[in-house]
Amino acid sequence: MSRIRSTDTAPEMVIRKLVHSMSYRYRLHAKDLPGKPDLVFRGRRKVIFVNGCFWHSHDDERCRLSKLPKSRIDYWQPKLARTKERDRKNEELLMARGWDILVLWECQIKRGSGLAKLLSEFLGS
Repeated sequence: MSRIRSTDTAPEMVIRKLVHSMSYRYRLHAKDLPGKPDLVFRGRRKVIFVNGCFWHSHDDERCRLSKLPKSRIDYWQPKLARTKERDRKNEELLMARGWDILVLWECQIKRGSGLAKLLSEFLGS
């Protein structure tokens, strides 16, 4: 578990490069905001979270990356449930402070279709 990275993951780097190529500038992992969003656009009051499908329990039935392990279910189920609840609370706190939130999932980034359009619509509005 100590080798699991929370920053500079491959999906996050894809999004960072794409957003930068679209001429948007951002800050990384703002510690003063709930949940330490991956990309923060302070002037626009928008944040982007790049979530791993397994670690954040992606609910999409098409997602193959979010399968629960077959062993040690008594360990993994509560752990992943706590993460999901923490994500929900952080999103509520950010919205209460007036921030717009975009959550991108690992499987969505791997598919890659429509990411640039989604990002430009989110950041442009």
